Amino acid sequence: MTLYARFATYLNGVLDGLVTAGDLPAGLDRKGVTVEPPRDPSHGDLATNAAMVLAKPAGTNPRALAEKIAAGLQALEEVSEVSVAGPGFLNMRLTDATWRAELAAIHAEAADYGRTDMGQGVHVNVEYVSANPTGPMHMGHCRGAVVGDALATLLEYAGHKVTREYYINDAGGQVDVLARSAHVRYREALGEDVGAIPEGLYPGDYLIPVGQKLAADYGDAMVAAPESEWLVPFRKQAVAAMMDMIRADLALLGIHHDLFSSEAELQKAGKPEAAEAWLREQDLVYDGVLEAPKGETPEDWEPVELPLFRSTKFGDDQDRPIKKSNGSWTYFGADLAYHYQKAQAADQLIDIWGADHAGTVKRIQAAVAALTGGKTRFDVRLVQMVRLLRNGEPVKMSKRSGNFVTLADVVQEVGKDVVRFTMLTRKADAQMDFDFAKVVEASKDNPVFYVQYAHARISSLGRRAAEAGLDLPAPDLSLLGTVELELVKRAAQFPRIVEAAAQNREPHRIAFYLNDLAASFHGWWNLGNDNPELRVIVATDPATTSARLFLARGIGQIIRNGLALMGVEALTEMQ
Repeated sequence: MTLYARFATYLNGVLDGLVTAGDLPAGLDRKGVTVEPPRDPSHGDLATNAAMVLAKPAGTNPRALAEKIAAGLQALEEVSEVSVAGPGFLNMRLTDATWRAELAAIHAEAADYGRTDMGQGVHVNVEYVSANPTGPMHMGHCRGAVVGDALATLLEYAGHKVTREYYINDAGGQVDVLARSAHVRYREALGEDVGAIPEGLYPGDYLIPVGQKLAADYGDAMVAAPESEWLVPFRKQAVAAMMDMIRADLALLGIHHDLFSSEAELQKAGKPEAAEAWLREQDLVYDGVLEAPKGETPEDWEPVELPLFRSTKFGDDQDRPIKKSNGSWTYFGADLAYHYQKAQAADQLIDIWGADHAGTVKRIQAAVAALTGGKTRFDVRLVQMVRLLRNGEPVKMSKRSGNFVTLADVVQEVGKDVVRFTMLTRKADAQMDFDFAKVVEASKDNPVFYVQYAHARISSLGRRAAEAGLDLPAPDLSLLGTVELELVKRAAQFPRIVEAAAQNREPHRIAFYLNDLAASFHGWWNLGNDNPELRVIVATDPATTSARLFLARGIGQIIRNGLALMGVEALTEMQ
């Protein structure tokens, strides 16, 4: 049990004692009670709002309750001082021995330091990427891919069972366009001069190998055949080729999904019809006519009766059609059935969507609420687009893709770790600029470099100690002073950062924390530039060197643990 969890347990014990003594009524809801660092570090090491949260329901004065809680906390061996601030906030200062013990715990738990059972095995389905299978991955997909993958890893580390899922949109008109585009490349492979790719088709060179494979499989049998003969087989083969390409692109980022679900298979299995039938039984789907869209005149609008989902019952601004006038499923209708399928296999759902889908969030949340009776937690995380720059100027498009820069191009230029880390340096719903020059810059203003450099510095210390020929004794942590223990305090926050990031579905918090930890480490390191006695390795003092090296390696462990959650390798040397 890590420090913050341990003190939460201590606090609960104190509160239980007050209940036994009759100073607090039994059965009070303690969910809002927290144990965390105070906003101002000068106030102490830990703070709790217990008295402020519990005083009103207990019918007592918060400061008076705080004094009673303080007396119980002061009795703890690990606490050196407890103070009551303002109307009833409690601040604790811990003993130096407590922080030294926490540093030892970091070493003992190693890669598991920060791991938690908070999730209690709850099964979470994280759906991310789900790009249309019509071409290679581009940087618009990249950010959502990294955010989704890092979030899935984070949730596993926090004790959830996680399924990583990709939804293949292989039933819409875009895959028919893909098949027609492949047919052009097929004719080209057979020697026909097809000229410029017709408007409305996919022009990228990535379809040339698809056309060549089709030519090898079919010969010239489909050149003059009617579209009705070749559309379905060409579509199936082209989608399969695109998915192979997408998997390969994602593998460059270290991303692998557990499950690929096909929209076409979903519809073939009758899942939308089943969802509609169930919703009709609950009177959540009815046949009705939509109002004319804003700006349409009565002459332009032809009212058509459609099956409508009662999304207004769940906070949407209008009911939504699940079928089109031609009887085919709307995107929403198919998506509704897909989420119904996911909810039957998982306790919680998370979708990572591009910000351009913001307008559909409310209706799909309404659908999931209806289909699960409100029992399934469903979060949609919107990811803003990434603007690609080179020295401040927009990057030109890729010939391979035809109209965008491919993810593969970017990863091959700057590397997987740079891409992944950079994608997590801002909140997912904030705009991001990805400047090729800046993301590889060896500067403290570049968080990728700054964190990796901290780990590389730590890795160098063992080599430097060996080169100095130091015979290091077992570390005596009593030799670590106030400055060093402040660094331990920063490191000890990692488990609570993990829990908060998992609870709020925000993997970027790990990147923010690592940047702060790296800054604290670099600050400690730089003290030795002015005073040689404050260096980590002091050739004339093996005992102090051993203790400081133990501290540095503990910081390195936290950095590795955090980078692992981000899917980033911790470098031992900087080129």
